[in-house]
Amino acid sequence: MSKAFQAVKGMNDCLPQTSPIWHYLENCLRELVASYGYAEIRTPIIENTQLFCRSIGEVTDIVEKEMYTFVDKGEDSLTMRPEGTAACVRAGIEHGLLYNQQQRLWYMGPMFRREKPQKGRYRQFHQFGAEAFGFDGPDIDVELIALTARLWKKLGFADQVELQINSLGSNQAREAYKVLLVEYFNANFSALDEDSQRRLNSNPLRILDSKNPQMAELIGHAPKLTEHLDDESQEHFKRLCAKLQQLGINYTVNPTLVRGLDYYNRTVFEWVTQTLGSQGTICAGGRYDGLVTQLGGQATPGCGFAMGLERIILMLESQPDLAAKLSAPVDVYICTLGENAETQGSMLAEKLRDDLPELKIQLHCGGGNFKKQLKKADKSQATIALIIGDEEATNQAVSVKCLRVEKPQQTIAQSLLSEQLPLLFNEFID
Repeated sequence: MSKAFQAVKGMNDCLPQTSPIWHYLENCLRELVASYGYAEIRTPIIENTQLFCRSIGEVTDIVEKEMYTFVDKGEDSLTMRPEGTAACVRAGIEHGLLYNQQQRLWYMGPMFRREKPQKGRYRQFHQFGAEAFGFDGPDIDVELIALTARLWKKLGFADQVELQINSLGSNQAREAYKVLLVEYFNANFSALDEDSQRRLNSNPLRILDSKNPQMAELIGHAPKLTEHLDDESQEHFKRLCAKLQQLGINYTVNPTLVRGLDYYNRTVFEWVTQTLGSQGTICAGGRYDGLVTQLGGQATPGCGFAMGLERIILMLESQPDLAAKLSAPVDVYICTLGENAETQGSMLAEKLRDDLPELKIQLHCGGGNFKKQLKKADKSQATIALIIGDEEATNQAVSVKCLRVEKPQQTIAQSLLSEQLPLLFNEFID
């Protein structure tokens, strides 16, 4: 007997009992971004490798360690997308959507990073993202944050998340700040962990984002980026904070928040929670005003966010009543016995689906006596069982049995069922 296959490590199946909660989240997201006037964009899963090297940064963990990259038969280096912003910008440039225009776009789909699999963190994971192009001021930053704040309320866990914000300043101010930061950490080189020593000269800002508790004090005394911002970035951040206060959106300024991708400037933000342990960030984003130019387009400001859907699913699964609310039981289960009854049952099921598309109708397949069929009907959580045996088949009728409450069984002509079934259904529910 050959060995049974298993899913690739870190790439998980979504089973039928989990699908309803995914549908719920995806529908909530689609409805929300539509209400803000965002349009969907769909990009390929595979892109040219240099797209991510140039946008994310050569010395980031994603590019150095995590990307799924391969050479195809045409000897092109291709990568399975590790995030969505770069592909969105590439598509915008390629199809002329960005220059001298304002665009609000969203996307949703699988991303790929070869990380150590953990709860809520997988090698194939799903992201939802929104990107806005052509807006200079902090009002679009605030809109994106307000959109996400509204989502948490809609999903029922606004009290479990915290907004953290920071400003990275202009590219020039950030480069000047990096010099100060490198000087500080060089003076304390022996206190740096191995990962931070490696990053010191290649990506020193990422040291501020270290999760190593032994470095917390050292990082806490490092020069603060917010104290070295250029005047325009200071004004941008000041207006951002004022607008968040006007909307009643609480936030914390986190001076060590830098994000892991090189393209960010000015505003960066994260929504974090304490309910998921070490995987506490459920949504993150910020401005990337230089990215369009960096990828070959005309200068266009940009701002966006992305959220990992698996982590949000974990939070939704912790809500005790949600699974029951989202379960989609069968409304009507059709039982048949005998060849003539099976034929009539099949025809009746299709007619009811035509006439009553709002009802979920399941036709029994595979034979078996009525007792076994009714057990399956009950297991399906159907409200009503429609029974066609020899007598019903002869009379072109159907017996209607309520499965959830005690009600007398009725016999109805098949020709009248589309008209009477909704009335009986409401009566049985009541």
